[in-house]
Amino acid sequence: MSEVEELLKAYERFVSLPWKDDLSGAEKVWFVVYDPPQERRIRFRLPEFETVTKKTGHKWISLNLTDAFASWMAGHRYREAYFESPEDLEPALNDFADTVVKNIVDLLSSSEADKDTIVAITGLASLFGLTRASAVLEKVTSVIRGRLLVFFPGRHEGSLYRLLDARDGWNYLAIPIKAE
Repeated sequence: MSEVEELLKAYERFVSLPWKDDLSGAEKVWFVVYDPPQERRIRFRLPEFETVTKKTGHKWISLNLTDAFASWMAGHRYREAYFESPEDLEPALNDFADTVVKNIVDLLSSSEADKDTIVAITGLASLFGLTRASAVLEKVTSVIRGRLLVFFPGRHEGSLYRLLDARDGWNYLAIPIKAE
């Protein structure tokens, strides 16, 4: 059985369990943890994760962050200057992180995302080198009503998560869903 099939089975078992309502926001975050080279296979099979979710009686909403930086940059008034002098971009990256947080918060607090909804985030790796995924996720946990499902290309050991195996990890209360 492939890693993706194992992840689907693990996710199905997990999403089928009864959901507690009295959890903190950080405890409502689920990470589907997989080897980074599996990213395209995960993306291809994403509709199966949605089908499994709906089969258990929950709703599914997804947000793809892959183009977040390109969209932000395209709308930035200083984009031409940043292309000429990329080193000047660094101070503006806080604004980019705030934009990503706002997009996630808007979705989590929308009328479609109630206590029975999975809000799935893909494209987390596209934030690498631009902002810290941990900082983004920590800023959105207070508005999670259902569950935030983060597709996480990296490693999980103990309570330590390492995005793309390349950065110092961070401790997080999220629930890992891993291949058996």
